[in-house]
Amino acid sequence: MNWSELRAKLLGAQGAFVLPPAVKLPMMPAAVMEFTKYADDPAATPKKLAEIIETDAGLSCELLKHVNSAAMGLRHSVSTVKQAISILGIRTVKLMLLTSAAKNMISNRQSKLIHLPTFWVENLEKALFAKEVARLLKADQEVAFSSAMLSDLLLPILTNEAYEPYFQFVKNQDADPQSICTFERKLFKWDHACAGAHVLHGWYFPDDVVCAVYLHHDVEKLLESAELKSTAVPAVACASLLPDAMKQRPDGLEKLIALADRIPGFDLLQVATSVQEKFQTMCPAMTNHFPLIKRVEKHLFLTTTEET
Repeated sequence: MNWSELRAKLLGAQGAFVLPPAVKLPMMPAAVMEFTKYADDPAATPKKLAEIIETDAGLSCELLKHVNSAAMGLRHSVSTVKQAISILGIRTVKLMLLTSAAKNMISNRQSKLIHLPTFWVENLEKALFAKEVARLLKADQEVAFSSAMLSDLLLPILTNEAYEPYFQFVKNQDADPQSICTFERKLFKWDHACAGAHVLHGWYFPDDVVCAVYLHHDVEKLLESAELKSTAVPAVACASLLPDAMKQRPDGLEKLIALADRIPGFDLLQVATSVQEKFQTMCPAMTNHFPLIKRVEKHLFLTTTEET
């Protein structure tokens, strides 16, 4: 797949994209930007890249925490940034640092509509779900995870700058349901998926991640695409169908159930169970009041009750 060509086609179709002046984006940390640019150099070495990361103590801790996490399953702990880069690989470290930095930048913002702790819990569940679906599709699981974590990156900012319309959108979803992208296109002439992809491209994210974020609300179309159906992109789009506090796709779970026969080995309840197990392993201390597995079980129970 020529991701650069697809990214140029998708982003180019919007012309010169500019967010409204009121939408102020945070700056990506200098160390992350320097690492990202140097990482694409064929002559890049783990030693030089480690030196760049080590200029930022927070990034160094994030990387070592990630490589030593239970999810990685290493037998021996890693104590240096250079070791972490050698074990994970330059591309994986680049993706992890960019994703972590973007999350931290948005987490430091205030949101009038979105409860950020809940928002990030839901994003992590979506990311783990996307990773599970990518495994079934034999696609890049790390790209699926990072793309799903970042697919709604701009919503805390956008809902602040257009609080009243977004508030009405959430309030009216039960009586007059619609997808969030349909709502946003009426309001802005673009949606958060398009805006997020442009922002990530400006932050030097890999083209496959940019494309996945741009297309993350087009699941049916993606699974019909001969080029894309076996990539991480439809896995991210499947994760976007999960229920969340913003009620982005009120028909999401029905869509997922209907897509089951188009994804080899896909079973919604099994995937949700795996997501819950991995969530607890990654974040044993994180509060998750209404986990995905409970929402799926409730939906399946109600669906079965209605059918009988």
